[in-house]
Amino acid sequence: MIEIRGLTKRYGDQTVLDGIDLSVAAGEIAAIVGPSGAGKSTLARCINLLERPTAGSISVRGQDLTSLREADLRRARRAIGTVFQSAGLLSRLTAADNVALPLRYVDVPDSERHERVRRLLDRVGMLHRASYYPSQLSGGQQQRIGLARGLVLEPPVLLADEPTSGLDPATTASMLSLLASLRDELGVAVVLITHEMDVVRSVADTVAQLDHGRIVTRGRVADVVRGSDSPLSRALLPTPPVGATAGEGGRLWRLRYDRDDVPATWLSQISRELDVDIAVRSGLIEALGDGTAGRVVVEIESPVSEERIRAAFFARGIAAEPGDGPQQEPDHLQTSALVGAGAS
Repeated sequence: MIEIRGLTKRYGDQTVLDGIDLSVAAGEIAAIVGPSGAGKSTLARCINLLERPTAGSISVRGQDLTSLREADLRRARRAIGTVFQSAGLLSRLTAADNVALPLRYVDVPDSERHERVRRLLDRVGMLHRASYYPSQLSGGQQQRIGLARGLVLEPPVLLADEPTSGLDPATTASMLSLLASLRDELGVAVVLITHEMDVVRSVADTVAQLDHGRIVTRGRVADVVRGSDSPLSRALLPTPPVGATAGEGGRLWRLRYDRDDVPATWLSQISRELDVDIAVRSGLIEALGDGTAGRVVVEIESPVSEERIRAAFFARGIAAEPGDGPQQEPDHLQTSALVGAGAS
């Protein structure tokens, strides 16, 4: 649906985006994550062509938008709807008028315009607030209106730039559920730029990590989480802190689900196989993709050899490594830096 090839953006002698390649299919939510300064905001502005790339192409349904002249580009830009971090509603317009605003600049009959606005307001659960002004709406309600406005021109691509930033958890969950249902029902290709890993894990199909203007990791979210122990994998599904070292006679083991078919009874199975008590010290297990993903820290009696422990977990699709302290990584790969918010 949207194809980005060799996208480069320079400001003077500074290269902010360096040869970005990215494809997002119809009905797919592709999340873009990265530390502050990685180029996420610049990428967003280039995707919706608020800024012209220095080089490369952005194609929607096979049409290269970057090759168009300004007049043609204004029309073609309608193929990309945008939802901003702040809903950006005009305070003097009602919710319905804010949604209808983009339709003022296209040739849509009044009857169709009213019906399209009504249908979208109903779809985002805001039809009962059609005559309300932004000051009368909560932050979450304003974001829903902004989402309806982003879709009113029926674009095949939706760019969502930090759409849940600043929303409370319940409102965030509601917004993500709405975004996923619209993706499924309308077949929109969604490019989701966010620093919130819970958001990625909850709603995205694929994830790409942007660092110093380049995509350094890309794949299906479930594959990234289960397929490696990279900083991105740990950021997407972190291990809750243990809080203390193992007790006398025991040792801590850090476990990561390595497959999507890990049996739910793995704890009791391995405990019987090794004939030891296994205590869960911390963990996070969630449904992800077609299976489950998890990171767990357990304590196991030390007389059992490392080889037997690893083999028992490996047979059930779990990677196991001993470790008594907090997991460390080089400063330049710190998870907090990876997901940092702010200008980018």
